[in-house]
Amino acid sequence: MLEGLFGNKSAEKVMLSIFKFGELHASAIAQQHHTALDPIIKQLERFEEAGFLTSRVVGRSRIYKFNDQNPMIKPLKELLKIAKKTENANNEIGL
Repeated sequence: MLEGLFGNKSAEKVMLSIFKFGELHASAIAQQHHTALDPIIKQLERFEEAGFLTSRVVGRSRIYKFNDQNPMIKPLKELLKIAKKTENANNEIGL
């Protein structure tokens, strides 16, 4: 649904997953969406470089979350909220 806005499906998966869970590591996102790890890692790194995400290392994992210091995060979360509602409604009616 947001692939056109974010540019690719991996970006959409990353943003929707972090929106849903608050913070995650790349492996969890890849497992959740049954997709390869490499594109998820690349997208996480791109979003972090752009200032949309921040990360911290816990053990051997890098955990990502939204960068609440970025003024674009609040509107982005609103957009993701709308997308999530639309996705849920479509799932309920079988689309």
